[in-house]
Amino acid sequence: MTRAARLGPVAAIVGFLAFVEFTSGILQGYYTPLLTDIARHLGIHDADVNWLEGTQLMLSALVVPAFAKLGDMIGHKRMLVWSTAITAVASTALAFTDQFWVFLAAWALQGFYVVWLPLEIALIWSRSRSADRPAAMTRKAAGLLVAALEFGAIAGALAAGALADVLPMRVLLLIPAVAVVLCLVVVVFGVKESPDLAGGRFDTGGLVLISLALLALTGGLSFMRLNGPADLLSWALVLLGALLVIPFARYELRHDDPLIDVRMFRSPSLWPVFLTAGLFGVSVLGAQAPLSTFARTDVAEVGYGLGATSFQTSLLVGSYVLSLVVGAMLFPLATRWITPRVALIGASALVSLGYLLFLPFHEGYGQVLANMVIAGIGSGALVAALPAAAAAAAPAHQTGVATGLTNSVKTVGGAIASCVFGIALLGAAGEAATGTAGSFAGYVTVWLVCGVTAAVAAVLLAFVPRLAFSDAPAVEGATVVR
Repeated sequence: MTRAARLGPVAAIVGFLAFVEFTSGILQGYYTPLLTDIARHLGIHDADVNWLEGTQLMLSALVVPAFAKLGDMIGHKRMLVWSTAITAVASTALAFTDQFWVFLAAWALQGFYVVWLPLEIALIWSRSRSADRPAAMTRKAAGLLVAALEFGAIAGALAAGALADVLPMRVLLLIPAVAVVLCLVVVVFGVKESPDLAGGRFDTGGLVLISLALLALTGGLSFMRLNGPADLLSWALVLLGALLVIPFARYELRHDDPLIDVRMFRSPSLWPVFLTAGLFGVSVLGAQAPLSTFARTDVAEVGYGLGATSFQTSLLVGSYVLSLVVGAMLFPLATRWITPRVALIGASALVSLGYLLFLPFHEGYGQVLANMVIAGIGSGALVAALPAAAAAAAPAHQTGVATGLTNSVKTVGGAIASCVFGIALLGAAGEAATGTAGSFAGYVTVWLVCGVTAAVAAVLLAFVPRLAFSDAPAVEGATVVR
C-alpha cells in the first residue's frame, strides 16, 4: 500500500491542518523579536512585556477546557472555526492601537489560537481510531503539525526581524492579522468535521468553577507583581484559587457529563503527562519573553545581555525554533526503537540541560544559541508528543478534553511562570533592575527554574507504565527499548 493509502482519511486533512499550525507558528514567532520595540511603542518597561504574555496565557487557560469539551460535543471543526475567527479579530485590533490596556485586551483575545493544536489532534485521532496503528499514526501527524508550526515561527521571526527597521509599527502588526484571515478561509473550506461526536449538555457550572479558580490564582500572581511578594492580598487570592479546585473536582465527580473528567487525573498513564505539561509550560511559554529581552539588553550599558539587534534576535529565535522542528520530527522516529515513555523522558532531560547550561554559559551569542538549540530539540519533541500521548491514553469520546488538558495545564504553568519571572526581572535578590532592563539575578532565576522544572518532569515520567501511549506490541514491534 502507498503511504497515502495507509493514512487514509487522515491524509485528507493533515495538509490543511498543517497550514493552520503554520499560521499559529507565525503568531508565536513573529512578535518575539519585536517585544522590545512593542514595549517602546506602548511606553512600558521591559518587565511589563510579561503582562502581555501572562494575560494571554490566563485567558487561554480558560478557553481551552471549554472549547475542547465543545469540540467533543458539537464538532472539533466548528470550534476551530470560532477560535480562528476570534483570533483574526484580535490580531487585527493590535495594529490599530498604541494604548497599553487596549493592546493588552486584544493580545489576550489573540490567545484563542492555543486551542488549535488540541482540536487538530482530536480531529486526527477521530479518523485514525479505526486504523491498525492509531497511536503511531497520530504521533506522525502530530510531528508534521508541530513541524509546520515551527516553520511558521521561523518565517514569522525572520520576517519580523527583517521588516522591523523598514515598516512602521502599525503595518508590522497588521501582517500576522492577514495570515490569520487566510487561515480562517482554509479551515472553513478545507477541513471536514469529526465523524463521531459525543453530544450531550455543556457543563456550565464546571466552567464557572474552574474559571473562578484560575482567575483567582493568576489574579493573585498579577497583584503580587504589582505590590511585591509580601502583599497578603496577593497570597490570599493565590490560596483561594488553589482551594477552589476542591469544590470544582467534587462537582465534576457528581456530574453526568463533566467539563473535565477529573478521574483522568487518577490514570497512571495520564497524570504524569498532565503534570509534565504544566512543568513544561514554565519554559516553553513563560521563558520566551525573558530570553528575547536578555538578547536585546545592551551589555555595554548594564554589564549583561547580548546587545543584539532586532534582526540578530530574530536569527536567534529562528535557530531555536528550527531545533523545535528537529525535535518534533525526531520523536516519531525515535519511538520506532524506544517506547514513547522513554522518548518523553529523554526530551524533558534535554530541556533541563539546555536551560541549566545558561547558568555558566550566557556571555556570548554562540553560547546562548547552543543552549537554546539543546532545549529546543527537547521542547519540540514534547510539543508534539504530549497531546498525542494524551489522545492515545484518553477514554473514548474524551479525546478533545484530554488533548485540551495538556494545553490547559501547560498554559497554567506558563501563566504562573510569566508572573513569577516578571517579579524576578523587576528585581531579584535585592538587585534593582537597571533602567528599562530586567535584573541579571532575575534572568538567573528564569534559567534555574526552567532547568529544575524540566528535570522534575523527567523524573515524573518514569512513573508512567512502560507501554503507555503505544499501540499493541504485536503491531508496533516487540524490539523497542522499554
